[in-house]
Amino acid sequence: MATDALELQIVTPERHVLEETVQTVEIPGKEGYLGILPGHAPLITELGIGVLSYRKDSETRFLSVINGYAEVLPHRVIVLAEVAERAEEIDVARTERARERAQSELSKAAPGFEDWQRAELALQRALVRLQAVSKVGGAAGEGRPVS
Repeated sequence: MATDALELQIVTPERHVLEETVQTVEIPGKEGYLGILPGHAPLITELGIGVLSYRKDSETRFLSVINGYAEVLPHRVIVLAEVAERAEEIDVARTERARERAQSELSKAAPGFEDWQRAELALQRALVRLQAVSKVGGAAGEGRPVS
């Protein structure tokens, strides 16, 4: 592998989402985003809910990532996520419906209780999925089922 590249692997319990050689990676950590370049110091970090981006050649690509861990080595990044979806896999209409449902449930639930926490998490998931899609032009995945 070239010294100016990283091997990026993204896996979930259900599937191997991605394995590519890339130039940069930005991951959503629990406490904020972390930029990774080739030669980065080794670390393990907890993931939050956010958009993972990476640059391959002259193109930047996006995935929604929900919780998990990332191991960073000088020339490899391994992301073990609870959920990860490429922006082009996301069904926009279905995600919009999930967002609306979560907002409705939040308005009915008492803050701090289990129903409210579940609705808050569902809303965060829907919003990050929509954010990933918006970064690639907004029409990715329209009409396609979410994998």
